Amino acid sequence: MSDKHLSSQFDADLNLVSTRLLEMGGLVEQQIARAMQALDTFDLDIVEQVIADEHRLNAMEIQIDEELSNIIARRQPAAKDLRLLMAASKTITNLERAGDEARKIAKRTRRIAADSAARTINIAEIKLSGEMATHILRRALDAFARLDTVAAAQIVRDDQAIDEEFRAFVRKLVTYMMEDPRSISVGLDYLFVAKAIERIGDHATNIAEFIVYVVKGTDVRHLSQDELERRALDTKD
Repeated sequence: MSDKHLSSQFDADLNLVSTRLLEMGGLVEQQIARAMQALDTFDLDIVEQVIADEHRLNAMEIQIDEELSNIIARRQPAAKDLRLLMAASKTITNLERAGDEARKIAKRTRRIAADSAARTINIAEIKLSGEMATHILRRALDAFARLDTVAAAQIVRDDQAIDEEFRAFVRKLVTYMMEDPRSISVGLDYLFVAKAIERIGDHATNIAEFIVYVVKGTDVRHLSQDELERRALDTKD
């Protein structure tokens, strides 16, 4: 997660935070996968499991943030080290919010499962975008662990594919609802789910942008795709 320091204890602190951040990320990935499984099977037991595990994510966020604050207070890091710790804090916030989106999907699935019109709507785009969001989040966490700006730039670009699936589903959903007014209620529920998946992709993109910030020292959150890639691939630190 970072270069070696003169203080072996500082390295140990950073490695511990990195391990716990990745552990939290793994739980978020699991939450998303379970939420999508529940949506596919209408398994309400899985729905309740996703909702219940949200408390674990909240507790992990608080614990890791406290550890980061303690490291900053004890070590008073500067430059890249400080950027790294700040980015880690923002990353766990994005992970917690991605977990929130998984919980929203699970809760909305409970509503969808009770609607007789639920199975009349083809949700292929939702399923695909859910798989893509889980994959892109995993890649973002791997890139963060390696501080890989090249991978980070590709993640930001790949998030556009999730946005395209969302727009394709919205267009199809409008057609369904116009042809059969009985599908409007469940259609809106599915729209909510699709938007939650899109937001998960956005959180993965945020994590990728933090990587560029750590390594290059540049805030790239509001830059164009081309400019972000130029900064990420620039060999001059």
